[in-house]
Amino acid sequence: MFRVVIPARYGSARLPGKVLLPIGGRPMLHWVCERAVASGATQVVVATDDERVRASALQAGVTCLMTAATHQSGTDRIAEVARALNWGAAEIIVNLQGDEPQMPPGLLAQVARLLEAHADADIATLAVPVASAEEFVDPNAVKVVVAEDGRALLFSRAPIPWDRDGAREGAPGADSFRGALRHIGLYAYRVRSLLRLAQWPPAALEQREKLEQLRALVRGMQITVALASERPGLDVNTAADLERIRRLHEGGT
Repeated sequence: MFRVVIPARYGSARLPGKVLLPIGGRPMLHWVCERAVASGATQVVVATDDERVRASALQAGVTCLMTAATHQSGTDRIAEVARALNWGAAEIIVNLQGDEPQMPPGLLAQVARLLEAHADADIATLAVPVASAEEFVDPNAVKVVVAEDGRALLFSRAPIPWDRDGAREGAPGADSFRGALRHIGLYAYRVRSLLRLAQWPPAALEQREKLEQLRALVRGMQITVALASERPGLDVNTAADLERIRRLHEGGT
């Protein structure tokens, strides 16, 4: 059993109000909520700091909780929800970002099962093989390096691991990204780990990379990683991403 919380602030730096921008005639948030409900979660909650987002979530038929506007990350916002709703320490929460309208519902269930299967882990997440040299060097495609036992060693927007011999003249070769993993921004937490994580201030590395999972790593938390059972669709980081998804819907996909 697991719950899904969707942190959905209005004030995105790169694409303001993006969770309410239309895709196929519906707000992006509605597509995300639909994926969460289809995952089999026992409860879906949208966490926001904006009344416009709250109204859209209620229109989609899911619970919405107003949270503080001062949160630095989605993790902090989800922790406020867990405290407010008094969820038990061992309960599992899946963090689904509000800009993931094409996230397969099965991956939400997979990441929850992954955490349930690893009693020593604080957080679970998923990854897929990097598909191209372009994706490898794209800073919007977060990479992860994983130990043999599945523990995350490092997340970065940089192309890691770097093939020193295969990357000639500072550019990755045709095969130099082989074995690299792209992180999927989907997390499962136990409530006790989530609340502990939210008590800590943002780490310097987290702020530099703008990756909140680095706060957990630098504090010694264990993040377990598995290959996703299917490749997710597009997420929305930029206006170009949004237009690509809109074209897919216009084409009937």
